[in-house]
Amino acid sequence: MDRLGANPANSCPLTPLGFLERAATVFGDCPSVVYHDTVFTWSQTHRRCLRLASALVSLGISRRDIVSVLLPNVPAMYEMHFGVPMSGAVLNTINTRLDARTVAVLLRHSGSKLVFVDPGSLSLIQDALKQLPSGHPAPRVIPVEDPHEKEFPAAPPGTLTYESLLEKGDPEFAWVRPTSEWDPMILNYTSGTTSAPKGVVHCHRGIFLVTIDSLVEWAVPPEPTYLWTLPMFHANGWSFPWGMAVVGGTNVCLRRVDAAEVYATIARRGVNHLCGAPVVLNMLANAPEGVRHPLPGKVRIFTAGAPPPAAVLHRTESIGFEVSHGYGLTETAGLVVSCAWKGEWNKLPASERARLKARQGVRTPGMAEVDIIDGETGRSVPRDGSTMGEIVLRGGCVMLGYLNDDKATKAAMRDNGWFYTGDVGVMHPDGYMEIRDRSKDVIISGGENISSVEVESVLYNHPAVNEAAVVARPDEFWGETPCAFVSLKEGSAGSVTAASVIAWCRERMPHYMVPKTVVFRAELPKTSTGKIQKYVLRNLAKEMGPTRKGARSSSKM
Repeated sequence: MDRLGANPANSCPLTPLGFLERAATVFGDCPSVVYHDTVFTWSQTHRRCLRLASALVSLGISRRDIVSVLLPNVPAMYEMHFGVPMSGAVLNTINTRLDARTVAVLLRHSGSKLVFVDPGSLSLIQDALKQLPSGHPAPRVIPVEDPHEKEFPAAPPGTLTYESLLEKGDPEFAWVRPTSEWDPMILNYTSGTTSAPKGVVHCHRGIFLVTIDSLVEWAVPPEPTYLWTLPMFHANGWSFPWGMAVVGGTNVCLRRVDAAEVYATIARRGVNHLCGAPVVLNMLANAPEGVRHPLPGKVRIFTAGAPPPAAVLHRTESIGFEVSHGYGLTETAGLVVSCAWKGEWNKLPASERARLKARQGVRTPGMAEVDIIDGETGRSVPRDGSTMGEIVLRGGCVMLGYLNDDKATKAAMRDNGWFYTGDVGVMHPDGYMEIRDRSKDVIISGGENISSVEVESVLYNHPAVNEAAVVARPDEFWGETPCAFVSLKEGSAGSVTAASVIAWCRERMPHYMVPKTVVFRAELPKTSTGKIQKYVLRNLAKEMGPTRKGARSSSKM
């Protein structure tokens, strides 16, 4: 056997791009992408993506060039996930709610050659280009028109738009295959909930593995109807743009996500799968009765992106959604830990089921190892559900590294073979892990480590609370104490005080964990992917100054 091994027949580079050609063969006449009254088939989507790849090459785009995209969930955004890397380029999807300064930073850092832009983001990109350093070559801008949005003006005559670019492309184009499965395919910037964004680079192999792994873990059936409530610029929609091609799904695109539109689209299109951060679940669970439509059948939601409070899971499932919960990072290209459900748990009361489902869970089949490590000893923490440590991962879909940032890459990917996530968690006796916090969000009060996620999960059970986020506020005596920022449900304003919230918490958690400060806000600041921006709230808490011994405070902001 010594002479057997890799050869040209068994070692072709793994890439998810080949999924599209297969979809065109197997599901050719089936709907691939739906947007308002526009319906494409898989055969059409395949040809459009080949046209895009061909046209990009004719514009001078070549291997490893960065092509950026500033789009909501419209058909062109779906096509970019195949067409751009089929040209040999690296796809960089940019989050549409960033400010011009940050977009300029990303364009400069990536060296982007070309940007596809939604009409709603044209002024943003123009402002960003003005902020590029003098001498830095500006990327070419190609607008992606949306005939369904009447308020957007048409592009001036002679403008090279997305559709006119496709017309120049060859639908029989021989797409640019990777020379190695380790070739870069994706550049994503972290959402910056804790710090400045970093450029995460993924290769063809990693994206192939996470795509197949996610389909297996969620047990996605053939030809699902998938609603795009999760932004495709959020870790490439957790790999499901490529995954839907594997199973011949119908991608139902949504430009805007609000409860009324989501419920109406589920009913009209017969949607049976969608993904979203817990903020989307919260929006659906708290929608007014008049907005909700009866679900057409079993509708499955995969949630991740932030630890979901058990109360939100419970409310969402009580409406009729079947919720799965997972965990991943931009650096893992999708979900690599999932709360794999055990049949015996179905016999438990609903509240207990929700508590178990709020745990992040176990590694997905394609992930090699997951552990929680004590930062001082480097050893695994006990499986006691209370000893906190840092979550570490290893597996085939972990990133290649951070673009042009060796220091950050070495800090995250250590010589011991682990990727250090910066997330703090515990391991339960049954081997299921649960996130307690980002390492920067742990509150240290009088020597006690307080998990902000634990405090938030209690606050979400308060009948008047819509959203809650807990951060550290300086304290003259304890060093720091929990400060809760809260938005209230409609009709609750004026009937709830900070003192009543604090008193409610004192009945339900150890007193050292109870927020000393409660701040009411109409809405909590979020990233475009629905994560609450803890660093913004931390700064607000610092600006409030230290609490004094024995003091409790509240304010409206």
